[in-house]
Amino acid sequence: MPVTKATIRAVNDLTARWAGAADGGTVFSSAGLWPLLAFLADGADGAARAELAEALGVPAGEAAGAARELLAAMGAMRGLDAALGLWTTRRLELREAWRAGLPAEAHGALTGDPEADRAALDAWAAKATGGLIERIPVGLTEDTDLVLAAALALRTRWLVPFREYPVEFEDGPWGGRELQGLWRRSSLLDRVGVADTPHGFVTELKVLGDNALDVHLLLGEPKMTPGQVLEAGVGVLAGRHPVTPGPCLPFGSAGPGLTVTRERSATPDPPTLDVLTVAFDIRAEHDLLHRSRLFGLTAASDTTQSPFPGISGTRRLAVESARQAATARFGAHGFEAAAVTAIGAAGAGMPRLRWLTTRVQARFDRPFGFLAVHRHTRLVPAAGWVTDPSPHRWDEEP
Repeated sequence: MPVTKATIRAVNDLTARWAGAADGGTVFSSAGLWPLLAFLADGADGAARAELAEALGVPAGEAAGAARELLAAMGAMRGLDAALGLWTTRRLELREAWRAGLPAEAHGALTGDPEADRAALDAWAAKATGGLIERIPVGLTEDTDLVLAAALALRTRWLVPFREYPVEFEDGPWGGRELQGLWRRSSLLDRVGVADTPHGFVTELKVLGDNALDVHLLLGEPKMTPGQVLEAGVGVLAGRHPVTPGPCLPFGSAGPGLTVTRERSATPDPPTLDVLTVAFDIRAEHDLLHRSRLFGLTAASDTTQSPFPGISGTRRLAVESARQAATARFGAHGFEAAAVTAIGAAGAGMPRLRWLTTRVQARFDRPFGFLAVHRHTRLVPAAGWVTDPSPHRWDEEP
């Protein structure tokens, strides 16, 4: 079955809430975490089940089915690979009803030797992400009875590539640095728009990929926080904020980093959209238990209780480690991103200018957000905030 709009909305809403806690340059994937929380909710009881259902945005009884649909849908998307892994020790006996809800090929074994188990799980992470992430982020101990992990990897190439050149901005947070600038010109003004949100205006630029995986660049007003800008981007996808598209923008300063002008031309040129942005390469690792309330993991990590009776009837399980490693790279020809999320549980010239033409200039010259978006479903597999763009590398020029 195709993934439902309700599940897409729930995953993207978790992206917005996670973005609200973002601080500094980062990249993260709610789509890589949401299925794990859903399978945990399916085996949880009491306070843990209620907290996980609240974090998921769907009833706990429906979570596992929604997670299976989400994983299947992501696996069917061109350019996006998704994998789920479950590893348990021989001393842990799983309830058949819970285990049967996971993909049959997902189940592997833990030997109880942390070094050997880490090597096996690292190999799985590297294979599942095509080498973008080489280590699984979860902590392993001799007491670890269960590891549940999800991996995502996405790659897309731009329909219209950028031109690379060194750029040095005069002022702002990136002033005085020689960065890898990306520039391109298009006649499609509807690729840009300005959203009116409760916290301020946000300029959204859609960079389209060749496999329906796009990246939306988001530049907010200087007063706005990273969380407010990224939340605005998710709100635009959900239709919660009005957007003025590029062809309808007023002349002058039309939005953050956005200018619309009328220029004289020697030929009857169509309107153009000029984009200047920067390349970036971001890596981040998140300890999800540091924000356990956000992800519904507070009661789930209480070792004095037995929060998961639906997973095992022979041992009391509680979450001992929950982490995500993520990466994103944006360049002249395309974008790639990956995330591995793991949860561990343990016991316990001057020609004659006759014509006028419209030129829209979009300039991303200070920290901005991004959302990787599947064009048809509007699922956000990855999101992040850019504070440290890639420097220009003279030694890489032809």
